[in-house]
Amino acid sequence: MSFPPNASARAPTPPADAHPLRSLLCVLAIIAVVWQLPYGRWMLYPLSLLATCAHELGHGFTAMLVGAEFRSFVLHADGSGLALWQGSAGRLATALVAAGGLLGPTLAGSLLLILARSSRLSRTLLWLLAGGLLAVVVCWTRNPFGVIFLVGAATFFAAVALWLGDRGATFVLRLTGAVLCLSWLQHVDYLFSAGATIDGMRHASDTAVIAQALWLPYWFWGAAIALLSFAVLACGLWAATRPRTP
Repeated sequence: MSFPPNASARAPTPPADAHPLRSLLCVLAIIAVVWQLPYGRWMLYPLSLLATCAHELGHGFTAMLVGAEFRSFVLHADGSGLALWQGSAGRLATALVAAGGLLGPTLAGSLLLILARSSRLSRTLLWLLAGGLLAVVVCWTRNPFGVIFLVGAATFFAAVALWLGDRGATFVLRLTGAVLCLSWLQHVDYLFSAGATIDGMRHASDTAVIAQALWLPYWFWGAAIALLSFAVLACGLWAATRPRTP
């Protein structure tokens, strides 16, 4: 048998993960289902705390993008959190900051899923995650529990990048991305409520803040955020699992 010039008789090597979409969907489904169980948040306690961090940091970073000041961030042991920001933002900017906590983690998680396609990038991204969490501790975290958790999470990501192989690092990165994508499901009822109690104090929900800043009731914005989150997740999964160009 002869081959044309530059051709190879070697069979192509199968990818390390032949069914990336199936694997990602399984991880997403498990997290989504467990979070809806009566004690689901406690069964996935570290992931629940990470989801709360992503939500509150989404508020803070969006505030910075609209020209406001991200003042502080607290994380409580019961899984609740609060981001404080300050600035002379208008009604639209206020609504964007409120939406940032709901949509920001999904956008960030989808980006991580896409970047995790490259196992070579996974270690670098884990180091960046560890460094970013330490920067959050130094710049904004203002309660002991939040400091302890974020330092512990940063240490975990650094250890994974340092000691696990490429496949292990990629799995952890995909798991982190999945948690961020589904962070809004941790309190799905929060999307359709007017308020919530945090550290013993009553606060308006994010969708209620959007309704006050713009128009239409909070439940409309809850439905809109849910649909948009699903759309972002679907786009992220498509981009993360589509076949590579030869």
